[in-house]
Amino acid sequence: MTLPGSSSNPTPRSDAEDLPSGPFSGPSSTTWRRQRLLQIGNSNVLGMTETSALNAESESHPSYGAAPHPLLRKRSQKRRVISALPRLRIPLLTKSNAGSPSPSPRSHVSFRDSYLASQRPISAYDAPVVRDTLGVGEPETQVKANGIRVWYSSFTSIDWLHDAIKDSVRQARLRRGRSTRARLRRQLDRSVGWVIVSIVGFFTAVVAFLIIRSEQWLFDIKEGFCQDGWWKAKHFCCPVTEEVEFKAVLPFFVSPVKDPCSEWRTWAEVLDPLADKGSYWVNFEADVIEYVVYAVIALTLATISSLLTIYLTASTTFVTRKDSGVLAPEFETADASQKAALAPVSEQKRKVLYYAAGSGIPEIKTILSGFVIHGYLGGRTLFTKSVGLALSVASGLSLGKEGPLVHIASCVGNIVSRFFSKCETNEGKRREILSAASAAGVAVAFGAPIGGVLFSLEEVSYFFPAKVMWRSFFCAMVAAMTLKFLDPFGSGKLVLFQVTYDKDWHAYELVFFLLLGVFGGVWGAYFSKLNYRWSRDVRGKTWLKDHPVIEVILVTALTTAFCFLNPYTRMGGTELVYNLFAECRTGSSNTHEGLCVLDPPAQALSVIRAIFVAMVVKSALTLITFGIKLPAGIFIPSLGVGACAGRIVGILVQWMQYSHPDSVMFRSCHGDLTCVIPGLYAMVGAAATLSGVTRTTVSLAVIMFELTDTLTYAVPVMLSVLVAKTVADALEPKGIYDLVIELSQLPYLDAKHDYVWGPYQVSDVMDRDVDVIRVDRENTVKSLRDQLQGLIVSGHSDSGFPILRVGDEGMKMTGYIGASELEHALSIVADEADGTVSFHSTTPYRDSGVLTPTSLAEAGSRRAVDPFDFSCYMDQAPLTVQTNSPLELVQQYFTKLGARYIVVTDVDGYYEGVIDKKTWLAFLGELEEKSS
Repeated sequence: MTLPGSSSNPTPRSDAEDLPSGPFSGPSSTTWRRQRLLQIGNSNVLGMTETSALNAESESHPSYGAAPHPLLRKRSQKRRVISALPRLRIPLLTKSNAGSPSPSPRSHVSFRDSYLASQRPISAYDAPVVRDTLGVGEPETQVKANGIRVWYSSFTSIDWLHDAIKDSVRQARLRRGRSTRARLRRQLDRSVGWVIVSIVGFFTAVVAFLIIRSEQWLFDIKEGFCQDGWWKAKHFCCPVTEEVEFKAVLPFFVSPVKDPCSEWRTWAEVLDPLADKGSYWVNFEADVIEYVVYAVIALTLATISSLLTIYLTASTTFVTRKDSGVLAPEFETADASQKAALAPVSEQKRKVLYYAAGSGIPEIKTILSGFVIHGYLGGRTLFTKSVGLALSVASGLSLGKEGPLVHIASCVGNIVSRFFSKCETNEGKRREILSAASAAGVAVAFGAPIGGVLFSLEEVSYFFPAKVMWRSFFCAMVAAMTLKFLDPFGSGKLVLFQVTYDKDWHAYELVFFLLLGVFGGVWGAYFSKLNYRWSRDVRGKTWLKDHPVIEVILVTALTTAFCFLNPYTRMGGTELVYNLFAECRTGSSNTHEGLCVLDPPAQALSVIRAIFVAMVVKSALTLITFGIKLPAGIFIPSLGVGACAGRIVGILVQWMQYSHPDSVMFRSCHGDLTCVIPGLYAMVGAAATLSGVTRTTVSLAVIMFELTDTLTYAVPVMLSVLVAKTVADALEPKGIYDLVIELSQLPYLDAKHDYVWGPYQVSDVMDRDVDVIRVDRENTVKSLRDQLQGLIVSGHSDSGFPILRVGDEGMKMTGYIGASELEHALSIVADEADGTVSFHSTTPYRDSGVLTPTSLAEAGSRRAVDPFDFSCYMDQAPLTVQTNSPLELVQQYFTKLGARYIVVTDVDGYYEGVIDKKTWLAFLGELEEKSS
């Protein structure tokens, strides 16, 4: 027996030869597992045509839909062969199938050096519990666990309960020791979470700083460049001061007069240096030159962003060893009748996800609810999302960067957590880090750390205990502090549109705030409806579906054509929101792009017309922009539309007060013609519109308070937000993120939704036809492989097999084994197709189990390894409900306990059927359709 530190030389590493993995090893390559399963009971394996679920030559891909049966057909995806992970060798049996090539002889147990691996080792999710005296001189007492779980494949659900049990076992091990070393280890373990969130907050702020600075420069490069330094944005090249020359209010179709700045050169000045600047035709030609350059650069930026998104983050390009290698239905030796029996009833071509496209918040919500999407929070996605976001925002499209910053922060959190085994091997703990990272993303997006924590709690997170809340708060604080030191805008502010008002609101204004709330709810509901239908019927069912880059080019060209001539649509979304929020101070010459109306009877009409045109154009462009294949958020466009509506109402109220200063309505102003603040109305309208779109309430109100540095306007914002959400829910029950989840068929179970169960019972939902494993029958490696294959074909790869034994009057539960665990176990014993596999209903697996490397070293010849005993992979305590249980109990099991499956029994405890999570989601979908 060769152990670590032995002088024996390990077998050289070879990509062509994958060794069988031990029960606690990391996932081997899907190609190796596929080949191992293919060779079971088949001859001429190497010449066989592979048709596995992850065949390297196949172009289909596993489904990730939320509904089972026809909507959830697992497909294969194009994969490239990757090298195997260093793993534990186990003894192979001497028998083998006739005609099947066996691997090179291995009769000893050895370890391969994981430090020399070409890829970073991925630990098994359930690492062996190593015996250690922990410095007290006595062996550890045994710790109960509930079976072994291996990796989670893409588009499957995690087992929250198992991860909670596993963390409890780990905590119990740490608390056994009484020595100084043991106490130090416990303290270090407690501090790991705080260290992770600190690192996540810091790097999130750094990435946000780089995106903001890059986006500012790229956005301004469409108009010109700074002679003092080409890398400077206009904001830094020509700082805005209060002594800026007064700007006359221009019609909406005329470009604004440029600020006098000797260091800033427009492209018209560079490309057309004509002497006569007074000629009408020369000015017209200069405008044409500026538009052409503006459009060309905008199209270039948007196209590059789309190309990066499509070619770097398509779901079919991600390769992971944690995906399934289970076989598809056809075998080389299978006859036509067998193929027909095993073939799926109906198959859908899997929709390809582009991980860096959109805001990412719907997918983050789904991941935090327990879904697994390998690669969505990886390094490649982080790079593409960051670079693509700077390019897409700089192109001038009607989108924002605030939502995608939540996705970027989650990527940072996921990457950092990989370097700490406490989170890497526990998906439940990792999601706690992702919740904190989401809070940091909102903190750097709006400069609102408290609002970020509440946003993570209200909108994104699925599991949010007090410990997670504190760490999220700390992570958001670190991110906000770091961004404050970096100062991305050069003004000391965390966001560009951070403003401060010094006047109070009046009671009569509540009527107008109420109207803005109604507008926000109506606009948000119908925007969500129309965008959903546009994405489903136009983008998803026309030629645009197969030409996403052309769609981006067309939308960008349309945006440049409509936005160039209007000063309020031409400026960036963040800058527009800032100017609409801004307060017009008495005596200041800065009119914020002409939005400060000094003489309402003379100026108000032209400004209102220009703002109204900007609002209509922004609404229409946002409708067709949200959902295109590049990074795009919905926060800033929604805030911009609402701010336009609010500013219009504010100017109208200001006009009324200016015209009738002595009326009863304005008596509280006491003749002060500046008591009406149009910027306040813009802020209230923006909050209402964003609430109507996203259906957030408390977190949005707090974000607005942090943006204005005051609680003076708490009541107006709260009123408008509540009214907007109420109106929007009445018109469209689902917000934009829930509609995107529905459109993408992601399996998200909304724990906040209330259902009317009516006459339905558990028996109406459970699946009685689930294939089971009977312990009273002979279960061979080949028969279990065929059962596993049938499970994948039937579209239930996210579930597993109930293990039953014969009772007095029916079948009793022995346990439950998941598809991934069964695949892993079968790949180890694939050399013996006729070997009998056993399942024993014994006490829960303990830390002295015979399959750990440590126990192999300790036991030696006293205890033999039995790779055909699959008992250690069983869930010996699955959640069960009786057939007479109310459906609300099943809902609570799935939402509060995070169950992947629930076993149904009768009143005597005999097995009846299974309800898995995707079956339950399909039932809830049908329930909603019938109730609507």
